Amino acid sequence: MCDLVARTGRHLQRYENGRRLVAGCIPFRYRDINDEASDDEQKKLVEVLMISSQSGPGLLFPKGGWENDETVEEAAAREAIEEAGVRGDLVQLLGFYDFKSKQPEAMCRAAIFALHVKEELASWPEQNTRQRSWLTVPEAAEQSRYPWMQEALVTGFSAWLENWRNGGGRVDRSER
Repeated sequence: MCDLVARTGRHLQRYENGRRLVAGCIPFRYRDINDEASDDEQKKLVEVLMISSQSGPGLLFPKGGWENDETVEEAAAREAIEEAGVRGDLVQLLGFYDFKSKQPEAMCRAAIFALHVKEELASWPEQNTRQRSWLTVPEAAEQSRYPWMQEALVTGFSAWLENWRNGGGRVDRSER
């Protein structure tokens, strides 16, 4: 049984210019892999965490409504706990992604962050309706249910990761 409770309802939901505002993240971790060329060298493989959808095939990144009583960062961290059962550090805003929601003619804007996972919870609010899957970035791109999430992974997360590996760390997504 989980002591945490997921928020429900939309009475505190934020809207901007007719669009529902949501927050989410691409949870990631580093896994050691042996370099076959050198037994002494350890390489790190980046894996991202995706969750099953409650309404059909394909995998998702945790995301949900950004509410009036929280910052966008708090909303993204909350969704990671509620939907995926992970805690960690939000290390970068990857960008803003517009998409059409399930509601007829309803548009949303998602702020998506990179979340470096520090803890996987044994129990979490949506564990009975969600499965977690750790995947490589190419696997995740292939299994992503929504094109906008695939775009966030390929253009946002992958660009940030490459920049970070090359000594940067920030990706300017202010134009989006």
